[in-house]
Amino acid sequence: MTSMSSQYRIITVCTGNICRSPMAELMLAEAASAAQLTGVQVDSAGITAYEVGRPIDPRAARKLAAHHIGSELHVAREWRSDWFHSRELILALDVDHYGWLRQAAPDPASLAKIRMLRSFDPAVAGRDPLEQGIEDPWYGGHADFDLTWDLIHAAVPGILEHVRAARQHTVHPVRSTS
Repeated sequence: MTSMSSQYRIITVCTGNICRSPMAELMLAEAASAAQLTGVQVDSAGITAYEVGRPIDPRAARKLAAHHIGSELHVAREWRSDWFHSRELILALDVDHYGWLRQAAPDPASLAKIRMLRSFDPAVAGRDPLEQGIEDPWYGGHADFDLTWDLIHAAVPGILEHVRAARQHTVHPVRSTS
């Protein structure tokens, strides 16, 4: 349970933490701020160390900048297992991240925090998680980053609503009985 005055911590997770997850992080942080949803902390990580220490991909930065969202402070980092216990919501950007996180989850309470980011998009919310992924735009061009923006953007209102509900005690995380 989360109280209205405490922090609600969200982490977005992709492969290298230079495209999808930082876009989602910064878009969610901006949307929470615009909605005056205080006490929401959003960060991001990658499931690999491939890009650790690198800035956001320039194409992702360009797309964010087109919407007046700065990304110059982003530095890629790798997932740490202690984040399972220090985040209320863990958002996977694609199915491989979802599977990796679910396999790495140390307990049922951690497992219950893992969601596909697009599970909050009304267009795909009821579908199997395997149908809710966002493909890696790194392999493509600007149009792929535009699509990534659109897919994340469609899920943002649902995520913010989930946070509001959780902070009003209407969403109760599964607790481990062990």
